[in-house]
Amino acid sequence: MGLAGSVAAQTKEPVDLDMVSKIRQEAFHRSQVMDTFSHLTETIGPRLSNSPAMTRANAWTRGKFNEWGLANAHDEAFDDFGRGWEFTSASVEMLGERVQPLHALPKAWTPGTAGPVEGELVQVTIKKLADLDKYRGKLRGRILLLGEAREYQRGVEADSHRHDATSLEGLQEFTLPRTSNKDRAKRIAEYTERQELAKAVNAFFAEEGALAAISISGWDNGIIRVAGGGSRKAGEPVGVPELAMIAEHFNPLARALENKQPVKLRVNVAARFTDETDQPGYNTLAEIRGGSKADEVVMLGAHMDSWHSGTGAADNAAGVAVMMEAMRILKAVGAKPKRTIRVALWSGEEQGLVGSQAYVAKHLAAYPEPADAAQKALPASLRDPTGPLQRKRDYDRFSAYFNMDNGSGRFRGIYAQENMAVMPIFEAWLAPFHDVGATTVATRNTGSTDHISFDRVGLPGFQFIQDRLDYFSNVHHSHLDTWDHAEPEDLKQAAAIVASFVYHAAMRDEKLPRKPLLEN
Repeated sequence: MGLAGSVAAQTKEPVDLDMVSKIRQEAFHRSQVMDTFSHLTETIGPRLSNSPAMTRANAWTRGKFNEWGLANAHDEAFDDFGRGWEFTSASVEMLGERVQPLHALPKAWTPGTAGPVEGELVQVTIKKLADLDKYRGKLRGRILLLGEAREYQRGVEADSHRHDATSLEGLQEFTLPRTSNKDRAKRIAEYTERQELAKAVNAFFAEEGALAAISISGWDNGIIRVAGGGSRKAGEPVGVPELAMIAEHFNPLARALENKQPVKLRVNVAARFTDETDQPGYNTLAEIRGGSKADEVVMLGAHMDSWHSGTGAADNAAGVAVMMEAMRILKAVGAKPKRTIRVALWSGEEQGLVGSQAYVAKHLAAYPEPADAAQKALPASLRDPTGPLQRKRDYDRFSAYFNMDNGSGRFRGIYAQENMAVMPIFEAWLAPFHDVGATTVATRNTGSTDHISFDRVGLPGFQFIQDRLDYFSNVHHSHLDTWDHAEPEDLKQAAAIVASFVYHAAMRDEKLPRKPLLEN
């Protein structure tokens, strides 16, 4: 038995095994998680923030919460996220003696072509602002190939991966942070330079009269990995229609140009902005009202927004379906929690945790907004200290937040986010799920998703350890992020564990312990 396990044995954290049995029965034998998952992915489809599909997802999930008898189901706005965008079709063809369809999809928040356009292909490489000058007056009526060919990298391991005893043991090792002020300054400089260059390039391509631009997908093997381009903000330059193309079609085009062979393409992208001005984004929330401690809150959540090329299945309809299923299970088994249990389905996660950060700032705590415009343009994680944390009324009433956003893989445990005091608690709560593979409580942090919005202001926010399956080899932000890459039995297991965790958090005599907050 490890240190955390021995401490758990000493503290005897209570576990309601009768409730765990009810949760398991409902989750494993009467599951509706795949019904929810299927509707999100194959009926609604991809859910880009502020798109019409995201609006449909907000409405449908709100309706399900009402159907299941949850309280206070509503959408909560956060200010000025930006414009909505959607696309319905895209095609690229190589013209000439050998006509060939080329596989590419548009970047979000870039314009459509307003019908097919044809032009000679020209290679453009821009790594700094000064590079723009050498292309001035040379791009009108052309289609741009952005960058160079990339050598194919053969894989050295299987596409799909599940944790084993060795990898789970490795998660118990804590790596000391090495970030210095110099490293942070470098990240800020690099971020600012990327943002300035992107805006300048967008404006330049449009001013120069280029017809369209094509970049290489981030992954090989015919996978289109694509996110955003242009700008979602009204008034900022959106550039020209821009697409990401599979490497196996991009590379031959680059080689042809290097060999001085003329290439002509036809591009047709049906894409549009759905708003003229910036609009608020919307999170969807609902709750099971608590009893004796109803003013205290336990939260669970996942981001409902996705990118647009697949159906947002692993990222993150899986998390949404599991969190919704956990709430359905608790209602179905008649749970009467002491604390209020609140579910949140976030928007704007893919653009930098926008929805969850807005919720935390409104209801729980926030650092003062910087007065300096340059600082305000930075993500919250890169901003200089602006003053002491401003705590809201509900800060001291908050217990914990549990998140899911690492694909559809089975839960193997939970990251404690360096909160040593919760480790024996989580060990006790996981014990009834050892038989379905969830055994590990890791001290280490994990980042890049919505629990960080809570953790950043000193509130307990946690992400579960999951089998990664092919999340980071095939589906993440790619057109393969679809239903078929999910594992139904894994989602059932995850929903049971989430339901049990939030129930026990809501029933404890005390709120979950908090780690010390490093104040600015």
